[in-house]
Amino acid sequence: LQRRAPGKRLWPGYWSNSCCSHPRSGESMEQAIGRRLHEELGLTCPLARLFSFTYQARFGDAGSEHEHCTVYAGRCSDDPNVNANEIDAWRWIDSESLDAELSEDVDDVRFTPWFKIEWARLRGDYADTIADL
Repeated sequence: LQRRAPGKRLWPGYWSNSCCSHPRSGESMEQAIGRRLHEELGLTCPLARLFSFTYQARFGDAGSEHEHCTVYAGRCSDDPNVNANEIDAWRWIDSESLDAELSEDVDDVRFTPWFKIEWARLRGDYADTIADL
């Protein structure tokens, strides 16, 4: 997991997925995920596409997002070398501990809304895939 940098306009300081792709014009999703994994976390590893979803969420008066997300997963044992403009902190966490933390976040003040959607689907539909990584 990574905690979003305090300078982020939306959901600063919230825990979230490892990174987001933000493909550039003419760039394939596979190129974007490799680029962003390296730019944000300094990591390189093979990634497998799992699923896509669309969400919309508002962050108080700061704004909202309405995005289409494609979720990839991979395994890497290297520690990240994070980009401080993007990431404030990072941590490895096991699935059961993450489930417990998410269930305690009843006020939605610790985790990004898109990550909660991703994780519910990963645990519900892709638990075996994740375990096999």
